[in-house]
Amino acid sequence: MSMQGTENGPAGTTGSWGDQGDGTYRNPILNADYPDVDVEQVGGTYYMISSKQHMSPGMVILESRDMVNWRALGHVWPRLCWDRKYDWDRMDGYKFGVWAGDLAYHDGRWYCYQIDTTTGLYMSSAEDIRGPWTEPHRMLEKSGWTDPGVAWDDEAGEAYMVCNFGRGEGGNEIRLFRMSRDGRDLLDGGAVIHRGLGAEAAKIYRIEGRWYIFLAQWYRPDPHRPDHPEADTGDRKQLVLRSASNSLYGPFEHRVVLQRGNGVIRSCSQGALLQAPNGSWWYMHQLIQNVPTPFQGRPQMLEPVAWVDGWPVIGKDVDGDGIGEPVLHFRKPVDGFPVCAPATDDDFDGDVLAPQWEWNHNPRDSHWSLMERPGWLRLRAGVPVGEGGFWKACNTLSQRMMGTGKGTAVARFDLDGMAPGQCAGLVRFGGVFHLLGVRVGEDGSKRLFFSANGEPAMGPAVPVDALWLRTGNVGNRADFSYSFDGRHFEPFGSAFALAFGMWTGDRIGFFCWNDRREAGHLDVDWFRYDYDGPKGSPA
Repeated sequence: MSMQGTENGPAGTTGSWGDQGDGTYRNPILNADYPDVDVEQVGGTYYMISSKQHMSPGMVILESRDMVNWRALGHVWPRLCWDRKYDWDRMDGYKFGVWAGDLAYHDGRWYCYQIDTTTGLYMSSAEDIRGPWTEPHRMLEKSGWTDPGVAWDDEAGEAYMVCNFGRGEGGNEIRLFRMSRDGRDLLDGGAVIHRGLGAEAAKIYRIEGRWYIFLAQWYRPDPHRPDHPEADTGDRKQLVLRSASNSLYGPFEHRVVLQRGNGVIRSCSQGALLQAPNGSWWYMHQLIQNVPTPFQGRPQMLEPVAWVDGWPVIGKDVDGDGIGEPVLHFRKPVDGFPVCAPATDDDFDGDVLAPQWEWNHNPRDSHWSLMERPGWLRLRAGVPVGEGGFWKACNTLSQRMMGTGKGTAVARFDLDGMAPGQCAGLVRFGGVFHLLGVRVGEDGSKRLFFSANGEPAMGPAVPVDALWLRTGNVGNRADFSYSFDGRHFEPFGSAFALAFGMWTGDRIGFFCWNDRREAGHLDVDWFRYDYDGPKGSPA
């Protein structure tokens, strides 16, 4: 890795993906679990939202000046407050919560929309992207919908929303609704403007007086399937509908504009169209989970866009069939901004949690604090809901795994406040969980333990209150180790495989619960995470 700085900010660390520090980038530019993004440009700044299901706070917001280097600003929803199943005393919202959304800026106000498939369509708005955002307003009480996208037609004085209306004859229906100008209400039952296999994630754009709708759609079997043993037989390609008139209701022509290829075997679709200050066009999209081991989740790719006869070609047409494939290494859209990435390290010196952290379901606020012991994160132990163990233990705090190469995360803990019946420590989880921590016996003795998605394997006694826990991975193979002095680490527990599950890639964080009583706490001094991608934040 190397350090690259510019006059616009301090140096950041380059790595195997993202900004290369030489005016180019390598895809993915955001190699972590940031799925279902939408990006809105205001002036020379780009703002991204990304879903994360049952994690709280919900709908992370990121900011970039060059489309390549991103930093987290915060979240739209401090809590998932529209349904009790996301609360700490139920924790029944796995796979649900915040799904793909839409971010819009109109007449000096920000709008964010998303559909919880179990309860309905919600929106919030704000004057400042950093908030405060209004309480979620339910626009429609209906399940089964996904992927809202909005647009205002100021010339006609109209506003619109598109949604995937679920499966029907001929595939999913993409419906277009008239929306109130204040962005709060749907005014009709929607008109079907497209049907297709798995059609979803529609976004509306108006370019040079013509309406375009970008959406993702499955093609099975895929006529462009890569010759690779892990390639799925189907492919979700990026499709564009182009209005043949000046009406959003069509009629539409359509064309496939992006597909996997050029060494990429995961499907490439669902994202946002962007424009650089120099007038060039770009497209941000995710890699979906149609490979056997998408353990880091759904990362973000950035592609150049060329316009040919009024149609976008996304990426590079490698095989000459008129459809773009992803680029692997390309020049940056905008020069002059420093290497950075969403923050990972934390000294817990502030009075609010840094935006990289998210709770597994809504937190129990009485059971965590940054102020009881300034400079430390305190997690108080509660009894899990029912017999669920880790999956039902409140106040698990985590952040996204970064990259798919090498990574090492280390945290320092103070065990002095732990009580009999309590277990706490470091966790990696996605589709499965693995724990390395300390369990306190009824006599107050402390022992190390490792759990691989089930019963713990007990380890040595822990004779001190200061404990360092570390997890490392090479690809999807990970392990744990511990230290009593912060210098010499000993492995404990077997190596294990990281796994995608419940729409979530691998996450790293802290757990703390008590099997028997409301007693004990864990103090976290700091967390450090090094990986094979860009690090650093501009001033």
